[in-house]
Amino acid sequence: MRAVQFDRYGDVDVLEVREVPRPQAREGRVVVAVRAASVNPGEAAIREGLMAERWPSDFPSGEGNDFAGVVAEVGDGVSGLAPGDEVIGWTDERASHAEYVAVPSEHLAPKPAALPWEVAGSLFVAPLAGWAAVEAVSPGPGETVVVAGATGGVGGTAVQLVVHQSARAIGLASERNHDWLRSRGVVPVAYGDGVEERIRAAAPDGVDAFVDAFGGGYVELAVERLGVAPRRVSTVIDFAAAARYDGVVTTGSSQVVSAALLERLAELVVAGTVEIPIERVYPLDQVRDAYRQLADRHTRGKIVLVP
Repeated sequence: MRAVQFDRYGDVDVLEVREVPRPQAREGRVVVAVRAASVNPGEAAIREGLMAERWPSDFPSGEGNDFAGVVAEVGDGVSGLAPGDEVIGWTDERASHAEYVAVPSEHLAPKPAALPWEVAGSLFVAPLAGWAAVEAVSPGPGETVVVAGATGGVGGTAVQLVVHQSARAIGLASERNHDWLRSRGVVPVAYGDGVEERIRAAAPDGVDAFVDAFGGGYVELAVERLGVAPRRVSTVIDFAAAARYDGVVTTGSSQVVSAALLERLAELVVAGTVEIPIERVYPLDQVRDAYRQLADRHTRGKIVLVP
């Protein structure tokens, strides 16, 4: 089978699509034929060596966490799943950017028939991180929550979940994405110079909570200048800033994930409560191009690979 691998830390040029042995369905595990798997900023940071102390790589290293596909084989001890079942899942072994992936059966949830493959293959890393970030700041009805990076994979889900919880959502994004935010019930605010003043104008009664899905100083903005209590600030990217302010939350997808939660999120997408926009779909052989586009940081929603 074909799979993405790299032999050393570096930029996208270290990524290669290779022929490797297909994984086996050992006891308690399921082999899935991958139909779609998204790309994520954290994967790029790991490949570049920026997370080597926290998540070191063994070379050759695979890549990819979330995926959707069709069950190809089940191992001994697996119940409730059979070849041909359509599933959503995740791997903790950096292995979903491939034609097949093997995972524990508890890492799989049924894929609703109405859910497009490219959306199903994007649900674990970014949307669940958005879920965790919103859950961490606990928005209440009528409260005002600012989301930075409000149309990316994490922030785009977070801002819609804020609306779903009857809070007032302010989304920081480029102006080209403001119409989409308005269509989801979000108050759009342009990022960049003067953003603090624009947030204050949009929230004259103050900001109750802040979700940072972008980095670059938003934790400081929330705590020091907007007066948000650190325990009501969450970030999925700026861990250094979180360490400076006692109480800022850094909960991510891996700390909240379960098959049941993945299934619940899929149901919200099918119902139209949450939209996961797909910016572009690339064939597996163009994995380098996919990560180049991701690095621009102007994506609305997700970039997806298909084997």
